[in-house]
Amino acid sequence: MRLDKASCGNLSESGWPAEQCVISDHDRKILRGLAQQLKALAERPVEEEKAKLWIAHNGLQQTRPVILADPENGWNEIFPWEKTIQCEGEMAGDWEMWLRKEICWAENIKDDKPITAQFCLPYCATDSKWGIHEERIGDFEHGGAYVWKSPLAEMDEDEFENCDLASLIKTPVITVDWEASNKAFEIAQDVFDGLLTVVRRHKWWWSPDLSLSYSNLRGMENMMCDFYDFPDKVHEMMRLFTDGYKAKFKYLEDNGLLYDNSKDCYIGSGGIGYTDELNPADPSHVLLREMWGFNEAQETSEVSPDMVGEFLIPYQIELADLFGLNYYGCCEGLDRRWEHVKKLPRLRRVSVSQWADIPKMSDMLQSDYVFAHKVSPTDIAVPQIDEGYIRGRLHELLAHCKANNNCVELIMKDNHTLANRPQNLYRWVEIAREEIARVYG
Repeated sequence: MRLDKASCGNLSESGWPAEQCVISDHDRKILRGLAQQLKALAERPVEEEKAKLWIAHNGLQQTRPVILADPENGWNEIFPWEKTIQCEGEMAGDWEMWLRKEICWAENIKDDKPITAQFCLPYCATDSKWGIHEERIGDFEHGGAYVWKSPLAEMDEDEFENCDLASLIKTPVITVDWEASNKAFEIAQDVFDGLLTVVRRHKWWWSPDLSLSYSNLRGMENMMCDFYDFPDKVHEMMRLFTDGYKAKFKYLEDNGLLYDNSKDCYIGSGGIGYTDELNPADPSHVLLREMWGFNEAQETSEVSPDMVGEFLIPYQIELADLFGLNYYGCCEGLDRRWEHVKKLPRLRRVSVSQWADIPKMSDMLQSDYVFAHKVSPTDIAVPQIDEGYIRGRLHELLAHCKANNNCVELIMKDNHTLANRPQNLYRWVEIAREEIARVYG
């Protein structure tokens, strides 16, 4: 069974080895047909209007709330591979899925995601990460549940206290297979000639996930205890992670491997990056200071605010300072740690999840930050959605946010299922638009 390989707003994470970089005449015809549809959709005047809306929104201007609905794993229900994908080649099938998703966003989802006449390719590359890896047990490659065995979890107290973490945790190394990457790029330029601009995008600069890295290597239970039992080791590991990410980011910058995420890119844990405040001087060699950055610590949701402030925030401040504008948060409730989080430099977008005190977050953020609200995906994960309940929750939220002049976005993501009813998502967007109109006029 094949599944969709792209995530986070249709960003493909891995490229194709050279032997898979082929497109048959049959597949080329299918891909060009879809590209023609996408080009026509991207040329609609409404797409430019959406881009301007996001620019104003991210600039903290008072606009109506914006909507982004990302099906995530629900794409596999919208486009079941065996029933939908017509291309025969491995790479061509992935490209077809990517194109169908963009077209679906325009024709069916109809949120505020701007549609552009672009085709986004990943590099064929490897990321060594920390040199040691957790063992995942379960069918995670096909969307199933899994657990993991952390490589440092079985150490006894003395062993962990005295271990040389620097000998175990290595600086991440990106190794690009340029032959395969360039071959795929050249094929894409040929296939989409006259229709779509081919660009390269990747996730290597994404969240420098300090708490996820720690929990992967030490285990969640150990992490919770280590803050108290081994504070010096926690700092030692956070220092290694921070320096490792800084070295990785510098490598990407020095080698021209960053890209402009200040336009039609999914950023942070949800949202579109359009802004007129970054503007890379040389689009072919983007600098970190010309990009959106992202930090979060959702694995520490049950850790005290002061511990987060001591063991995570200082390192996240260092990493955030590399970027021009910053996004903070994912699923963690930030109302309890806001006093620490707001110290990040050039913080612009703040995640307001279901685990936060949402009215309190509205009161705290006012019009000083983007209020990036993660709407509950459970509302559309059932065979029959409760429209009255959805409408009531949205109305209450929007009324409170309007009173505080919040710069609101409604983000429907983290969808593990749409109950095999894609119309749940499409209807949710319609309801959200209706409630926005009722509250904001």
